Amino acid sequence: MADAARRVNYLAGFSCPLEGLAAGKPRVLCHEAEVFVSTGSEFVYVYDQEGGLLTAVYQFPDQVWHLQLLGLRRALYVLCARKGVYCLSVEPRSRAAGPAREERPGGGELPCAVVPVAPEACVLPEAALCAFTVLEDTLVTLVQGPAQWKVQVFERPGPGEAPQPGRQIGEVELSTCSPPAGLPEKPAAPRFLPVLCWASPPGARGPHGHSPGSAGFVLQEALFGLLFGADAMLLESPVILCGLPDGQLCCVVLKALVTSRSAPGDPKALVKILHHLEEPVVFIGALKTELLAGEAVEEEGPPDEEGSSDCLVALGYQGRVLAIKAGWSESGSLVPELREYWLPGPMLCAACGAGGRMYLSSPSELCVVDLAQGSAPSNTQQPHGDLGSLPLELCPTSLNICSVLTLFVSSGTSAGGTELLALSARGRLISCSLDLTPERTSPARMTMASAGQKIKELLSGIGDVSERVSFLKKAVDQRDRALTSLNEAMSVSCALLSSREGPRPISCTTTTAWSRLQLQDTLVATCLLQNSSCFSLEQGWTLCVQVLTSSSALDLAAAGSAVTYTIPVDRLGPGSQREVTLPLGPSESGEFDLPVTVSCALFFSLREVVGGALAPPGPLEDSFLDELPLDLLPEQEGICLPLSTHTVDMLQCLRFPSLASPHTQTPGLPGPARDPVDAFLDTCQPPGREPLGAASLRAKFLPPSSASIKVSAELLRASLEAGHSGGPLCSSTLQWLLAENAAVDVVRARALSSVQGVAPDGTDVHLIVSEVAVTDLSPAGPLQAVEIQVESSSLASMSRLHHAIVGRMQAMVTEQAAQGSSPPDLRIQYLRQIHANHEALLREVQALRDRLCTEDEASSCATAQRLLQVYKQLRSPSLVLL
Repeated sequence: MADAARRVNYLAGFSCPLEGLAAGKPRVLCHEAEVFVSTGSEFVYVYDQEGGLLTAVYQFPDQVWHLQLLGLRRALYVLCARKGVYCLSVEPRSRAAGPAREERPGGGELPCAVVPVAPEACVLPEAALCAFTVLEDTLVTLVQGPAQWKVQVFERPGPGEAPQPGRQIGEVELSTCSPPAGLPEKPAAPRFLPVLCWASPPGARGPHGHSPGSAGFVLQEALFGLLFGADAMLLESPVILCGLPDGQLCCVVLKALVTSRSAPGDPKALVKILHHLEEPVVFIGALKTELLAGEAVEEEGPPDEEGSSDCLVALGYQGRVLAIKAGWSESGSLVPELREYWLPGPMLCAACGAGGRMYLSSPSELCVVDLAQGSAPSNTQQPHGDLGSLPLELCPTSLNICSVLTLFVSSGTSAGGTELLALSARGRLISCSLDLTPERTSPARMTMASAGQKIKELLSGIGDVSERVSFLKKAVDQRDRALTSLNEAMSVSCALLSSREGPRPISCTTTTAWSRLQLQDTLVATCLLQNSSCFSLEQGWTLCVQVLTSSSALDLAAAGSAVTYTIPVDRLGPGSQREVTLPLGPSESGEFDLPVTVSCALFFSLREVVGGALAPPGPLEDSFLDELPLDLLPEQEGICLPLSTHTVDMLQCLRFPSLASPHTQTPGLPGPARDPVDAFLDTCQPPGREPLGAASLRAKFLPPSSASIKVSAELLRASLEAGHSGGPLCSSTLQWLLAENAAVDVVRARALSSVQGVAPDGTDVHLIVSEVAVTDLSPAGPLQAVEIQVESSSLASMSRLHHAIVGRMQAMVTEQAAQGSSPPDLRIQYLRQIHANHEALLREVQALRDRLCTEDEASSCATAQRLLQVYKQLRSPSLVLL
């Protein structure tokens, strides 16, 4: 192909979002001097090229997906999303009159009046309609059903005619389809719209009233018969071509579809699948690649109804081009010649021109390919001796224009070139005049006006190339950053997963402390993220901390609540650390739901890092991210790497005001707030009188709730010998229980074996560790044991503390059992008796709880008293952990 000389003119600009217009929906049509533009919004603009201004703006109730103009009838058919087909009569407007100015939605002004389209203009209401084409006196539509595509044929309605459902004259179902998502009353827009057009044989009565560039073309007799069969040739019937989002290219003979209602048959026989592109079809067209004897090369413009095309082309979204011509076999018979080409995608739009040229647009460039550069006719003695072959490969020639969303090839210019009307992603309507003649004579001496025009063309080309280079550079940088992040994420994942035992390269430790926030004591957890590896955590990494509370002790069926905090990790290099403080309680009801489990994990977002790099560069990036093939985007949202799990129980939350010395006690951290009722009753008492608060009355008249657990002294010594050697066993046991409490240093210094503390809800808690001798359990004599006793005026506080101690004992016993420790000889009969007593107590508890549900208030007091006594016996068993 010869070098393409071009001249680009900026005609008008239309409003668009910051990220640019979305591909697939914008349309541009031209008739004489008027240009009809749809940007994919609810507006259709009419632009006058001679006057250089907008003459009309039509506003539809929803997005506009497709336009088709019947030029002679001045009828504009518009497909409105989720509404149907509208028909408008567009008469030429006077250019001398000064148009009114109207506010544009979202700010600014339009230089002409906005005309709202009335609902009466809808000639075919259908919410699932995705494509249509107008042919002679028929309107052909493509509807997306619940499971299949459906082609429907109607009598063509004119402007101002009311919709009549009875006008349908044909229908056939195509292949299966995926139903659109969204709400039933407003389904989501499909990712790719199907392509619908028509092809007619040369001898058929051509469609009248269509403007150039309409959705149809005339095919040569040889190619038409090979593609659609003898029936279509005999009927001289136009054929409907459908390009579906799943890649199928199929056809339906129009007259056979209309007559099938009077003579029903097999519906599948009406549909013929020509090819499968295996990617969404975005364009179907026809080219004239062979010139007859009297034709000149300079004639440009799309093939019209007076000429016939000899090559059918279809374009896929990923860049696959299908070309079909009629050729000769070795035996001398006509056969279809089919060839596939691959071009860099994704493809936004395409258009066909004369001379076998096809114009294709991708996010990075607008290029032209020549399908007429094949071999010469192979057999001139055949009836169709002018049939040549297709080129072996396509060589696209760039026009140095990028981000074109829709194209229209107008009639040839006075100089013999081609004029393209294009709409860019930034909402710019541009005109591009091309000179694609193989030979260009040297120009004469340049005048000042021609030199100025040449300078403007050069500057425009420099601007387009600069914008394209910036887009490509941005895409390369994004991909480099994404590959670097993925490499580091893989290294971090391998390092963490391979170090399950021993120190981890990236760790997160959790500690608890009390703090004074908003005049209230608050238990906070501090998570310290430490990076001891040689890797750096950059973009895409997030620290996720989940706080899971236990169910309420009063409602065993209630599920615990979970709260997840996400903290972005911004440039955590080797040797760095990040500290995060989170509140653990009290809750909105003022209670502490203990125990609390704090789980820390690192999350790497694949969509954040990879999604932006896969999107095409420039203003199309955001609009194309949702339309990328599913096999390119990651199936999972990201990678989750667990770091640590920490349980916060009552032993860590206890406070011991009596152990703190006056000069070390923190003045900003007072004891728990008193009950307002207790404070009011205390202020009403005269001096010297005993307080009458609820806590004082509970302590005076109700015995404290208590529980105990006995552990073998030998088991404790074996477990504590590493960390607590050289001190009394009772004090070492208490230090082990309070190892994660701030008061452990005071207990160790004073060698304490009992402490008086305060629970998170403000109630007193007494923790006593003493040595006892257990008889009747071993035939060898008494066993030395350590008894841990818990007392509290609050049953809930006592139960939570007892639960925390039991949990630590279970972990200790499991660890010692793994080391092969063997228990001493025991009296089996005595153990069986204790077990039977506990079984009897459990049955009595169940019976008492059932009785409480049926007794009245007077009788239930005695039952509740007995139930508390049984619970007390269960909390102080005669068994010893060995």
